[in-house]
Amino acid sequence: MLGRKFRTYMTRSILYFLVPIFILAGCEADPVDNDPDTTPLTLTIPKGLPPLDIPADNPMTVEGVALGRRLFYEGLLSKDNRMSCGTCHLQENGFAEPRQTSQGVEMGAIGTRNAMALINLGWVRSGLFWDGRAATLEDLVLEPIRNPIEMNSSWDEVESKLNAHAEYPALFKGAYNVDYIDSLTVAKAISQFLRTLISGNSRFDAWYNRQEMMLTAQELRGFTLFTTEEADCFHCHGLGGLITDNNFHNNGLDTEYSDMGRFNVSGNPMDRARFRTPTLRNIEMTAPYMHDGRFFTLEEVVEHYSDHVKVSPTISPLMELVGNNGAQLTQQEKEDLVAFLRTFTDQEFMTNPAFSDPNN
Repeated sequence: MLGRKFRTYMTRSILYFLVPIFILAGCEADPVDNDPDTTPLTLTIPKGLPPLDIPADNPMTVEGVALGRRLFYEGLLSKDNRMSCGTCHLQENGFAEPRQTSQGVEMGAIGTRNAMALINLGWVRSGLFWDGRAATLEDLVLEPIRNPIEMNSSWDEVESKLNAHAEYPALFKGAYNVDYIDSLTVAKAISQFLRTLISGNSRFDAWYNRQEMMLTAQELRGFTLFTTEEADCFHCHGLGGLITDNNFHNNGLDTEYSDMGRFNVSGNPMDRARFRTPTLRNIEMTAPYMHDGRFFTLEEVVEHYSDHVKVSPTISPLMELVGNNGAQLTQQEKEDLVAFLRTFTDQEFMTNPAFSDPNN
């Protein structure tokens, strides 16, 4: 028998997914007063995902997305002219990175957090990065370039290189009608590209939203575990749609915190060791897991939630099974849950040529 919370959740979910699923992005907003002759880009939102709000000052255009894609893979944005956004966010890894933490341009410059997957970021309204310190995608883009343990450059240096480039001035003129390339315009272009990184065509979606196929018996058992308090996944990750609440939670990794997470931004003591819930879309491909990349397999992740949840003062109240150190799943249930998590893999997203390096 399903609990009352789950029945309420399912009712809300059904209503939620009845909203319109196709939008025309950027058709009514101008990025600048003297808007160039650009081509508005129509975004098709997969069934099951909510409508996407586009900033009025950065409407989607064919030219802007093409420019942003090229900049995403552009080494000139780094100090050594070799590192790009795509260095640490690889398409074959769901725009995450297979390393536990990233290597910066300088020898020995190792980050402290795992490179988060760049999937469906256009829907994040609670703050980007693990700790939510960037309010918008445009804000997010500005930081890695000047971060000393990442690309370790300065925007003055990047602007100088781009303005002296043989092709970029004309590309920016065509996309944004600017005569000088500055950091804000670079951020707008890359953000346009990031907003196209939409994943919503997995085997799970084909079953749950479109009834085009059937999951296996094992996957269906995993679905039941995921969507009830037996495994208690749905409280933070939801069901369908974005597969995350995009909120901040302490999920019981530690009793003592080496990384204060959201607290470093908010200053609220209750935010200590709280991090943004990542989407589970393409989770099979985005290892390692957690903010510090401590788990390298889905089996390790499930093992944590089953048997090794640690209680601390800021643990999320949604972690209702912490009294027994976790959900206490059987070995078969663990295997079933992992099988279901793999249904979130979106092969079309992983191989879409529109997302790849245009120089290859």
